[in-house]
Amino acid sequence: MTEPTVERIPQHRHCEKCGKAFVGKGNFCSPECEETARGEVKGKLRKLMLIWVALVAVVVVCVVITI
Repeated sequence: MTEPTVERIPQHRHCEKCGKAFVGKGNFCSPECEETARGEVKGKLRKLMLIWVALVAVVVVCVVITI
C-alpha cells in the first residue's frame, strides 16, 4: 500500500481584510486592504464615540430632571 502524496504548502499568512493567503510580513496582503481596514476601524470608533456621547447626554438629562 502506498502512502498518499502530501502537497507541501509554504509558510504563509492570511490577509485580515480579504482572507487571501500571502507570504511576507504584516497582517494585510496589500496597501489597499490595509487602507480599507483602517477606514473601517475609524468608522467603528466614530460610531462608538457617538454612542458614548449620547449615553452621557442621556445620563446628564436624567440627573437634571430628577433634581
